[in-house]
Amino acid sequence: MKTTSSRETANNLAVFFDFENIGIGLNNRRDRFDIGRVLERLVEKGKIVVKKAYADWSRFAQYTAPLHEAAIELIEIPRRSQTGKNSADIRLCVDAMDLAYSKDHIDTFVIVSGDSDFSPLVSKLKELGKHVIGLGLAEATSDLLRDNCDEFIYYDDLGKPTSTVLPVMNQQISETKKKAFGLLMESLLALRRENKEVLWSSMVKDTMKRKKPSFNEEYHGYRTFSELLEDAQEHGLIELEKHKTSGTYVVTRFGSEPHMGLPAVPSTTMASPSSAAANGGGGGRGRSRGRGRSRPAGAPAPAAGPERRNPLMTPDVEAVADVLPVEEIVENVEDRHGDDHDGFGAGIE
Repeated sequence: MKTTSSRETANNLAVFFDFENIGIGLNNRRDRFDIGRVLERLVEKGKIVVKKAYADWSRFAQYTAPLHEAAIELIEIPRRSQTGKNSADIRLCVDAMDLAYSKDHIDTFVIVSGDSDFSPLVSKLKELGKHVIGLGLAEATSDLLRDNCDEFIYYDDLGKPTSTVLPVMNQQISETKKKAFGLLMESLLALRRENKEVLWSSMVKDTMKRKKPSFNEEYHGYRTFSELLEDAQEHGLIELEKHKTSGTYVVTRFGSEPHMGLPAVPSTTMASPSSAAANGGGGGRGRSRGRGRSRPAGAPAPAAGPERRNPLMTPDVEAVADVLPVEEIVENVEDRHGDDHDGFGAGIE
């Protein structure tokens, strides 16, 4: 259950382009590799902190300008004429492992390639607790690499329309507001693509800032981001509700999707044993109450004393003890072996 205190923080991404592999996939295609489409999809995953591309750039000179404009570091790896194989993949692996060990804040690695040679790298990164995303051309992607990644995105699927139909904006809306509302709609779609169920206003704004770092609600005529959301609701683009405990706006619907509603407020009180028994059906062989005797109706509950911990108990043993108290364990064993064993369990508290 999600609350305002458990909102997901943005992931920190490191993106590595293996342009040698991308070039293989582009040989039989007429269209150019669009760097902007790739980065626009990846910023929906989180904050990109490292961007590197590896290739013999004398062979891909037409891509150096777009890569520079996207602030991607170009790593020059001259092609080895002796073997016909360059060392771009080796350099990429070394740099990725160096970041994995030295930069703990980077939790997501993106490998833009379809080369199966990167499968050991993916396995090692996952072993280190990193989330690994693959991205590649459908015709140049190995099944081994695709299946080994935590997530794989096909380049051909980028930019495809979604099932959610966005509302048509009123022509009387100013161009400045249309730009803000357009970015808002794109960000809401991006969050839905990432399977975000609760769309907190702060989460929406962070996504808008990642997609367009220059975004500022004041430029579009709003004092606060909440005013922008309220205006979008007045124009019928979204539906808002305020969270009961925090007062934060939550987007409950936009476009053609159904109304999602607010997240439930977690209860701060524990259910009493009597209510638990009523919900669980009383007697029987419920797991939570064991197979043995239950406390008679109306009998007072034992007074709660100070918590006692055995220093020799491991966390696993403590977890089991919390689920089944000692008295219930004894009753279960007595029921299994019969009550004719006098003194069984005596002295066990």
